[in-house]
This record gives sequence, structure tokens and C-alpha cells, in this order.
Amino acid sequence: MSKVVVGLSGGVDSAVTAYLLKTLGYEVIGVTLKTWLNDEGEVSRCCEIDDARKVSYKLDIPYYAVNCAAEFRQKVVAPFTSDYIHGMTPNPCIGCNRYVKWERMLEFADSMGAEYIATGHYASVVRLDSGRYTVKNASSAQKDQTYMLYRLTQEQLSRTLMPLGNLTKEDVRRIAASAQLPVANKPDSQEICFIAEGSYADYIENSCEEYIPSQGNFVDEQGNVLGKHRGIIHYTVGQRKGLGLAMGKPVFVKSINAETNEVVIAENESLFSSEIFCRDLNFQSIPDIYEGTPVSAHVRIRYHHAGEKAVVERISDDKARIVFENPVRAAAPGQSAVFYDENGCVIGGGIICN
Repeated sequence: MSKVVVGLSGGVDSAVTAYLLKTLGYEVIGVTLKTWLNDEGEVSRCCEIDDARKVSYKLDIPYYAVNCAAEFRQKVVAPFTSDYIHGMTPNPCIGCNRYVKWERMLEFADSMGAEYIATGHYASVVRLDSGRYTVKNASSAQKDQTYMLYRLTQEQLSRTLMPLGNLTKEDVRRIAASAQLPVANKPDSQEICFIAEGSYADYIENSCEEYIPSQGNFVDEQGNVLGKHRGIIHYTVGQRKGLGLAMGKPVFVKSINAETNEVVIAENESLFSSEIFCRDLNFQSIPDIYEGTPVSAHVRIRYHHAGEKAVVERISDDKARIVFENPVRAAAPGQSAVFYDENGCVIGGGIICN
């Protein structure tokens, strides 16, 4: 069988990935990408080397740790903080997968003479009749991670294995326990990997050298001033808690205007949109969406969004319009809109914009 490099985070999913591939006869090599080290010397939950090394020892496979902290800061952390400062709500995992994890793992695989890389994502890599590669929804909708993978390229997908696509989390933990893997009962990580304590806004305020907008006005949809906000990095579209406004009724963040340093407040009904736009498009199951040829799709506008039926059409060189059958709530600029076909395969996606 082929040689495969498995990305080991120190968690149970990647550990079971390595175990399954070894049982299938692959020559498995474990690698951890060291993406983050805070001022106290603590690593992120994506690169817990001690646990990853224990898993490799248990499986009797070679293990390496690769430092990619510099490109992680440049390609993930810097855009993350800049987006928040400019009133957007980014998803750092999407950029990290495309520009850090896959690039460095494939580079390492080449140096080791490995044909494939593998990850513990809950998704499946599919080669279509057209010859193109895409990611397909996991059998367990609750754990499906295809939303985070839509920016991967054809070259990256062609060399990627994802053996957990047809398994549930319970299946994975049972396999780990049966194989006596040391991380079988390790809890999942929920936080942003490079923010161990406090909120993302605290992190930005404490670490960013770029100018951070300070207090500004809460305004209603007509521009009337309702009060003062703490700074736009503290808010995201759809937010209700933490506004500090006594309006006598539930109100939410409808939009953020970085140019005027204003946060627009509205009632829930105003948060629904029948039409949104996205930029920085990437396609997987098809080469592109062409102007004048709209595509029907199921579109998710955030990770935990169930998705809605929609029509996607290109309106410029790098911009698409998405018209939904039923309006979607709180489409936040900076998040991604990901398009799926009727089989649960990713057509493509882009970053939501104004």
C-alpha cells in the first residue's frame, strides 16, 4: 500500500485516522504542525505534541513535529484580526486548512516520499465522473466538517484521505477504546485554537499592533443614535447579548459599518435576507459558475447552518449573487457561503460580502 502522512493534532479523531489507515496496510507517518505558541509557552489544541507522540508510540509509527508558526501568524492570525477590525466575522479554520495545514502537510509528504496526506475531518473526498475532486457531507450531519474544507484545491484533494466520513463520533471513540489509544476519552476542543483564554476581542486588543477602532455609536436603521458601543470588534451580525441597550424589546446587531464606526441595531425581522453576495470564490465539483448560467444549490452561510435552497449566479470576475428560496438570518460579512449539490457534495463557495 501507499505511504501516507497523517496530521496528528493530539485528539481522538486524528488518532483513529492513523489507526484505521495502518490497519488497511498503509505505511503511516505521523506529523503535528506546530501552529501556535502563546507567551506562556502553551501550544494550541490543534498541535498538542505530547498526546500526538503518545499515539504514534502506541501505533508504532514514525512521528515528526513541523514548525509552521510564522506562516500561521501571517496567513491565519493576521487576516483574522484585520477582518474583525474592519467589521467582519471571519472563520480562521477555513483559511488555515487551505493555506497552512494542507500546504505544509503536502510539502512534508513530498519530503518523505508519501503519495497521500490524511486528516481526521468528518467528510469524504470524492472523485467524480468528470475527474474532479470534491468533499462530500459526512454521514453524521452533527459532525460534518465540509464547510471548513470548501477552499481546498483540486491538487490538494487529489492527494487527501479522510477515513472518518462514514463514522459517527461515537464510532470513533469506540474504535479508539478498542485499540487502546491513549486519547480515546479526550474531550473535543471547542474554542478558536489560538485563543486559549478570554474572548476573541480580548485577544485582538492585547495582541494586535494595528489601530483598533474605539467607542462609537449604536444606531437604528434610520441612523438615529441609540447609545455607545465598546468598539466594533466586540460585535457580530445577529448578536443580542452584551449590547447594553435598554430598548424594551429584543434587539440585535444587523450590520457593522467600519467606515463610520457604527453598529446598526434592529429587531429580529430585519435580520433576514433573500439575497446575499460573496467574493473570493473557489470551486470543487465544477470548474466555475459562469455569468448567465445560474446554478441551483443548497447553501450554508455558517458552520452550524442547516442550509437553504438557493440559486447561485456569477455577476463579476470574482463575485456571486445568491438568491434564497427562503430568507436566511444574520448573514455576516466575513463568514463563508458554501454551495452543495443534491448529493451533499461541495460545488464551491465564497466569503460573504456587502
